[in-house]
Amino acid sequence: MEKSDKPTEAMASMVAQSVEQARKAMENYLQFFQKSMSAAPWAEGDLSKKIKGYAEKNVATAFGFAQELTKAKDLQDLVRIQTEFVQTQLKSLNEQARDLGETATKSTTDAFKGLSS
Repeated sequence: MEKSDKPTEAMASMVAQSVEQARKAMENYLQFFQKSMSAAPWAEGDLSKKIKGYAEKNVATAFGFAQELTKAKDLQDLVRIQTEFVQTQLKSLNEQARDLGETATKSTTDAFKGLSS
């Protein structure tokens, strides 16, 4: 091992440790979020289920991204990983927003149908 590799390895180790700490914190947050959502009167609806599912998916994706960053070999690799993540997230968030909007509209429409019957 060359002398210049030691700072890089130490930095990668610190980043990996930070990612693990953040993962544990987000797991705790998701558990809190799920408990809070299940206590809401509308918890069993499609919208609530989709929100929970998307929250879990987005957290998992963010941690996958963080783990990939720890494997970057150089600045060019880091930029590639970041660019791919941003492109994927923008597409995913756009799809999620559209889906949640459609689900919310359907839920509202169904609720008003029930009131007018």
